[in-house]
Amino acid sequence: MALGLHKSEVKNPLLRWVDERLPVITMIQKEYGTFPTPRNFNYFWNFGALAMINLMIMIATGIFLAMHYQPNTLMAFDSVERIMRDVNYGWLIRYVHMNGASMFFIVVYIHIFRGLYYGSYKAPRELLWMLGVTIFLLMMATAFMGYVLPWGQMSLWGAVVITNLFSAFPVVGDFIVTLLWGGFSVDNPTLTRFFALHYLMPFMIVGVVFLHVAALHITGSNNPLGVEPKGPQDTIPFHPYYTIKDTVGIVVYLMVFAALVFFSPNYLGHPDNYIPANPLSTPAHIVPEWYFLPYYAILRAVPDKLGGVILMFSSILVWFAVPWLDSSKVRSMNFRPVARIFFLLWCISFGVLMYCGGKPAEEPFV
Repeated sequence: MALGLHKSEVKNPLLRWVDERLPVITMIQKEYGTFPTPRNFNYFWNFGALAMINLMIMIATGIFLAMHYQPNTLMAFDSVERIMRDVNYGWLIRYVHMNGASMFFIVVYIHIFRGLYYGSYKAPRELLWMLGVTIFLLMMATAFMGYVLPWGQMSLWGAVVITNLFSAFPVVGDFIVTLLWGGFSVDNPTLTRFFALHYLMPFMIVGVVFLHVAALHITGSNNPLGVEPKGPQDTIPFHPYYTIKDTVGIVVYLMVFAALVFFSPNYLGHPDNYIPANPLSTPAHIVPEWYFLPYYAILRAVPDKLGGVILMFSSILVWFAVPWLDSSKVRSMNFRPVARIFFLLWCISFGVLMYCGGKPAEEPFV
């Protein structure tokens, strides 16, 4: 073998020739083949793989939609309708992309809640957890900008409400709003820059996901017991055991996804978004997508605008501090009955806020 070439164990001569010069196959085998994983994972550990599959679906469908979309306030709504009616399988691509956003948030919320319940944020996985929270923040920004693009009534007025939140910040608030708008109202420059950022940010998410997975493979996975494996007797190779288990989860997940796309594609959407955007007509009830409702409820619950904005952002940013806020030596809440009660109360409050956020700002929902 020539000096400097990697020693490859791949049997196929062509693949071995490539692998000796660029050891991608060896790396994949090491990270996803022989990688030692705890032998007691349950199906909650499937949701990381499901999130990666969903991200790939969103990028693929988004690229095809971008080929036909017109980021112009006079043509955006009509271009979406043209995709639905005239582009071959455009309706399918759009429905997969539209419902894919909701499915992505369902998967990621379960992934986050699992991490909280089983203590996956504790040492030595603090950075792994923080990268995961960063992915979630990028997802929220991407989803918000994507919701603006169809340029229906809810798209326009959702953009007006959310971008105006930044005006609550002293000194820099108005500058940030003007920068987001590209002018003095939500108009064509706003739509253009939101389209550009919505196209760019999924690739930023891919970059952070790469770091997230790299950090996971340095520290190893947590498990339902929250006890670190002591040796080879406590672990099994990732393939074939967890590749098969993940495949089962992916098949079931895609069946649920397909049922939503083919039988209830507009179930999670808002009917007002099928009305073209009109800056002179405010909808009776402005409401964001369901996955933003808990934070929207927090925002509305506080009479002071700045206080509501601070509380809303703090409810997410506090996740960065969770590894240091929880000082318990025990990871899994299976063995922490008091923590389990508080976690259940937190989940209930999340659901109640989601319900209230979708209701009009009147009694008894205020």
